[in-house]
Amino acid sequence: METINIHAAKTHLSRLVERAAAGEEIIIARNGKPIARLVARGEAGRPRKPGALKGRVRVGPDFDAPLPADLAAALGAASHRDRSAEGLDPDR
Repeated sequence: METINIHAAKTHLSRLVERAAAGEEIIIARNGKPIARLVARGEAGRPRKPGALKGRVRVGPDFDAPLPADLAAALGAASHRDRSAEGLDPDR
């Protein structure tokens, strides 16, 4: 593991990235204090599989129901009634 100052890192970034991609860990420092670590990006885990939680997650029938006006106001969202009054689709 090598420590390199930030100015040198900017100057030699391409070389440092190649070294990191090859498995080396490089510490970037400012005024002698480590501020960043340059490492190779790890491989992603296994690919996502649609439907992996099927049957394990339940969504209530009122999941997308409008919020009560007081809660919508507290969250800064327009209530169902407010959206209708503004001529907006209240179901969006």
